[in-house]
Amino acid sequence: MRFVALLSLALFLVPTQAAEPDPKVMSITLPDKINWVKGAQSDNAILQGDPSKPGLYVQLTRWHAGNMSRPHTHPNARYITVISGTWWLGWGPTYDPASTYPVKAGSYVVHHANELHYDGAKDEDCVILIVGEGPANSVPAGQGKAK
Repeated sequence: MRFVALLSLALFLVPTQAAEPDPKVMSITLPDKINWVKGAQSDNAILQGDPSKPGLYVQLTRWHAGNMSRPHTHPNARYITVISGTWWLGWGPTYDPASTYPVKAGSYVVHHANELHYDGAKDEDCVILIVGEGPANSVPAGQGKAK
């Protein structure tokens, strides 16, 4: 009995290495393997799907401090989680960064289809996770509804 207890303790204390996940079960992309595409106002990484085509897409956007979009719409709702920093939101046809609303990390936002809004970062970079149905084109204010 004592031997079994000692053997059990020894096996418990021996470090083990976790096996790699079965790719048939799940896929994992570590942060250093995410393909960020650099942009002037923001960087983007498409994690799933293609926002320019019909179907589900998942995208990371890193807004650079001091950059905001101008009023625009999207044809479909977009479901957004703020991952880091503060994301600033405005709505309506008039671009007014001073009136934007701060949304901190951990918050969840829904941009409803065909509603005018603008957004971005002020004093610090922010990262948001966007989930939506493509195509996810943007239509500037005053140019009709997004299709």
